Amino acid sequence: MRRILVLVVALVTACAASSVAAAATSSSVAALQVALRAQGHYPAVVDGVDGPLTHTGLTAFQRKRGIRATGKVGRATRSALGPLGKPLLGQRELSVGAVGWDVSSLEFNLIPFGLPRAAVDGRFTAATAQALIQFQTARGLAADGIAGNLTFAALARHPNVGSLTPPVRTHVVSAGESFFSIAERYHVSPLLLAKASGLKLSTIIVPGQRLTLPAGALLSGRTTLGVATGLPAPRDSVRASIDHWSAVYGVDPRLARATAWMESGFQEDVVSNVGAIGVMQLLPNTWTWVDQVLLGTTTPRTYDGNVQAGVRYLRWLLDQFGGDSRLALAGYYQGAQAVRDRGLFDDTKRYVSIILKLYGTV
Repeated sequence: MRRILVLVVALVTACAASSVAAAATSSSVAALQVALRAQGHYPAVVDGVDGPLTHTGLTAFQRKRGIRATGKVGRATRSALGPLGKPLLGQRELSVGAVGWDVSSLEFNLIPFGLPRAAVDGRFTAATAQALIQFQTARGLAADGIAGNLTFAALARHPNVGSLTPPVRTHVVSAGESFFSIAERYHVSPLLLAKASGLKLSTIIVPGQRLTLPAGALLSGRTTLGVATGLPAPRDSVRASIDHWSAVYGVDPRLARATAWMESGFQEDVVSNVGAIGVMQLLPNTWTWVDQVLLGTTTPRTYDGNVQAGVRYLRWLLDQFGGDSRLALAGYYQGAQAVRDRGLFDDTKRYVSIILKLYGTV
């Protein structure tokens, strides 16, 4: 028992020491996101970043359960979170069938070793074991797919392995290129392309300038909502779909088109670094929520289905904010609850202003 406690202290100390250099990614935050998502208080992809959605979800959950909304995870909050709220990583041996906060933490650390980010759910499955074997093999441990003292010690020596990213790729701007044309070439969102380089989408780029490509950039081969496909839908078809569903749901088509252009450049095969997909860049959880709550039916996972769900979601946001387009767009980017609770973030303001400039031009 004493040895396990020492390992727990080592894990906590290592994570704390690396917090500045690790850009605020944490397996503990990832575990919190998993637990909050199970309670319906975290709608996004588990990324280990202590951002506004995590904070808002935690405080909302605490208020709902009658816990002081400090935004910190204490004993009462862990207990209220149920099986996914405890124990901490390192307090027990983990193998297939285990469920808990520690499993979520472990899974987040195993993402670079083949575990899909979508599989980080606090449940130790065969996929978890397979990724763990890859980690153990890389660290020279007995590759048995069981997390024990030696595995925990290896994690303590290499904290935040879940925050590792693939090598950075860049693109050198050629004459006549724009964020939108480059984004189309690599099948990424123009907004994410600009952000990956620390720029605004309104920034003028020049030939010879080097841009950082966001995660998920693909130079060749196309996918439609995660499924390999042939030629992409023509832009005219995408535009016609946006206009059709805008008419159905009473949304200004110029607003819907500007939003879609900002999000994807009318590309059906864009997948963001947080898992948003399609023309309207919907998170899978958001798309499912729109289907279940707003539409009462499952939309096809095609560009047209993505547009239908995205435009319906925009209609809902407009209704939530009394028809205020600026706030509805902010909610599309930042989340409606976060807009209500915290106002517009600086990057949200930039996002909204660019869409309003695009209004009527696409």
